[in-house]
Amino acid sequence: MAKPAVSRDAFRGLFAFYAAKAHHDHKAEGEECLLKLFGSAEDIPDRLLQQWSERADLLGRETVGSIVEPRAHDIAGGGARYDCASDFLHTLLRDLERKMQ
Repeated sequence: MAKPAVSRDAFRGLFAFYAAKAHHDHKAEGEECLLKLFGSAEDIPDRLLQQWSERADLLGRETVGSIVEPRAHDIAGGGARYDCASDFLHTLLRDLERKMQ
């Protein structure tokens, strides 16, 4: 039986965590962007969440962490902006795909 996709709420938690960190670090621009991503995570297509789960399982948590953390820190620091959570997830999936090759 296939493993279910990561829950939307779990993925939203990623944005909430980094938004709290940006707030703590007085990075208002990053916090604002992360909160926007948090809100738009409700609209992430199920197929993207399934792809994320499958690729993350294949590569393992250390590899996935080494991809997610710098991207999230970049947003929190104001160095990157995404229009919606799906855009951010597409970027992560491209990064994971490169690691798989």
